[in-house]
Amino acid sequence: MRVGCPKEIKNHEYRVGLTPGSVREYVAHGHEVIVETKAGAGIGADDDSYRAAGARIVPTAREVFEKADMIVKVKEPQPSEWAQLREGQILYTYLHLAPDPEQTQGLLKSGVTAVAYETVTDERGGLPLLAPMSEVAGRLAIQAGATSLQKANGGRGILLGGVPGVLPAKVAIIGGGVVGLHAAKMAAGLGADVSILDRSLPRLRQLDDIFNGRVHTRYSTIDALEEEVFSADMVIGAVLIPGAAAPKLVTREMLSAMKKGAVIVDVAIDQGGCFETSHATTHSEPTYEVEGIVHYCVANMPGAVPITSAHALNNATLQYGLQLADRGLKAIAEDRHLRAGLNVHRGRVTNAAVAEALGYDAHAPEAVLHVA
Repeated sequence: MRVGCPKEIKNHEYRVGLTPGSVREYVAHGHEVIVETKAGAGIGADDDSYRAAGARIVPTAREVFEKADMIVKVKEPQPSEWAQLREGQILYTYLHLAPDPEQTQGLLKSGVTAVAYETVTDERGGLPLLAPMSEVAGRLAIQAGATSLQKANGGRGILLGGVPGVLPAKVAIIGGGVVGLHAAKMAAGLGADVSILDRSLPRLRQLDDIFNGRVHTRYSTIDALEEEVFSADMVIGAVLIPGAAAPKLVTREMLSAMKKGAVIVDVAIDQGGCFETSHATTHSEPTYEVEGIVHYCVANMPGAVPITSAHALNNATLQYGLQLADRGLKAIAEDRHLRAGLNVHRGRVTNAAVAEALGYDAHAPEAVLHVA
């Protein structure tokens, strides 16, 4: 198979779908790899490093899209990219379609077979291709939130860990999954007073064991959520429903009862965000203010640390990508974990959560994959 990797074009996105090390693995499996020139510049990988790994460098993204049987990216295709996709081609990347009707329509019109990193599953029921970026985003959320709390950046002017004789900042984390866990590790490590809210008692027990009492755990009721949000200096939104739009747990009305200058970091913004007042921002202009509350809602947070995140992502995506390259649609048809990643195929939505969110008919992958 001919595998293509274009340069990412989303605002301040420096990651790359294939590192030179991953290219070498595809080549070792007998595949041809074409890479757009300077695609790896953001992680310090020049064209020569890709050539040494066995890739062919092409001057434009258009040539990648025209010649490749499978496109490997990081972020969802932008309008100029989905217009170049075609039927019979496999797209392998993050999609986050539920809050994005325009992209969904573009992919459906193209006829492409789109496999979304964020809905591929594993034997434990986890999301192995989402996990590494959730780890990065959870840790970055605390860095970004701490910076936003500084007075010059619009925040309350409070140090996350405090100092002797002065109380630390209070951090409320909504959601105890991968993002929530890693945000809590960073916040607690910096000395903040941390609470995690979740609706899974087994998960809360697990988190209590992990932190050995250093972090407060609360079952997420309306009362508990309001108490934690109203008293917090920083609120991290870390709620995920695989493939679906994030629930709006903090309303605009609730902002008026929060501390002025408090910071909201919405890590769920890729799925529409879990705060009613959230809208996607970029690394160029990462924050805005509503009702005196600073909102940090960057939709590609891990792009800020591309060397760490691109390598972590490739470590996770490589094995599934090789299956797709080796066996094409048969890999999706025969592997239930890759089937879970299939979101769009030849003009049909094949993920139930996406279909429900956007009002499409859902087609079971098994019903639309016709493999000889």
